[in-house]
Amino acid sequence: MAERVYLDWNATAPLRAEARQAMISALELCGNPSSVHAEGRSARKLVENARTIIANAVGALPRNVVFTSGGTEANALALRPGLRRGSGAPVERLLVSAIEHASVLAGGSFSAKIIETIPVTSSGLIDLGRLRALLVGRPPALVSIMLANNETGALQPIAEAAEIVRDKGCLMHVDAIQAFGKISFNINALNADLVTLSAHKIGGPKGAGALVLAEGLTGLEPLLRGGGQELSRRAGTENVAGIAGFGAAVKAALEALETDTNRLQALRDKLESGLRQTPGAMVFSDAARRLPNTTLFTVPGLRAETAVIGFDLAGVAVSSGSACSSGKVQPSHVLQAMGFGPELAQGAVRLSLGWSTGDADIDLCLEAWRKLAGSLLKDQRRNTA
Repeated sequence: MAERVYLDWNATAPLRAEARQAMISALELCGNPSSVHAEGRSARKLVENARTIIANAVGALPRNVVFTSGGTEANALALRPGLRRGSGAPVERLLVSAIEHASVLAGGSFSAKIIETIPVTSSGLIDLGRLRALLVGRPPALVSIMLANNETGALQPIAEAAEIVRDKGCLMHVDAIQAFGKISFNINALNADLVTLSAHKIGGPKGAGALVLAEGLTGLEPLLRGGGQELSRRAGTENVAGIAGFGAAVKAALEALETDTNRLQALRDKLESGLRQTPGAMVFSDAARRLPNTTLFTVPGLRAETAVIGFDLAGVAVSSGSACSSGKVQPSHVLQAMGFGPELAQGAVRLSLGWSTGDADIDLCLEAWRKLAGSLLKDQRRNTA
């Protein structure tokens, strides 16, 4: 079987060797981390070690890291009415940007009647003026804006948005799932009140995530009730192996962060230069600051499903955007929010790189694209003749 090229790292990353080894070691332990005997304490040590690694990675206190089953649960746990900072008023409504992940657009525990959408610019960045207008003279809100968009890779002006949010006595939730391990950030520098993370985007296991709280945040009500795990914020026996793998993946990702950032950005630029040789090709959010590994592109008349299948047959794994739509290829809600019509939104293809991506992978991808593009242009000329 010919070697395949994997360029869908934003959907999920391969399991890192460090995470695999940490998980295998954890699976050898039989203790429940809530038990007080030696076996239980051994399991607890693994959980708390990972908690400390993750807390340090984002500048939080370990006690403010709540482990969950993944990013979707972490987002659902974060989006709760009644949250407050110190003696401030509890939030009563939710504002979400128009380009959020489906798990945030769903609104968590907020009623649909008290959820409002913040528009974005054509570059895919939050409209700060509209955000300010939605907060003036209104009840306290929880504002949810992702740090990096999972489709375009555009980095949002979180610190500026948070300044507006705090000035109006509101709270800030940042979905950092796609950014974590790809860029450096700090919960305090972001001025965020809640940050959500996921393990499998950075080479940890699927089924592990975390909600990180800023110091002084109160009013978080658990989604799952039962035992007193996670300081009574998330009931259920901790996924010790998954959490251990999560911590190991974070440690490995951060150690390679600077080197990977520079290398991946160079590879992404090479990829985009090659794609732009196709007449009419465009890269979305290319004028904005983006993740170093992400490219979302199209050409007029392209059908995303055709391109994804064509790439796959050529041995290259890519996607049409978010991988959270049960395998369905749908027009991108992100591009529609940016003002692009269905003729472009339905043809967007995402290519995302990772730590094992090399020059040869980019060359093979571009070779596959040139053949696909040639076939596409030939069909277009035939249809317009």
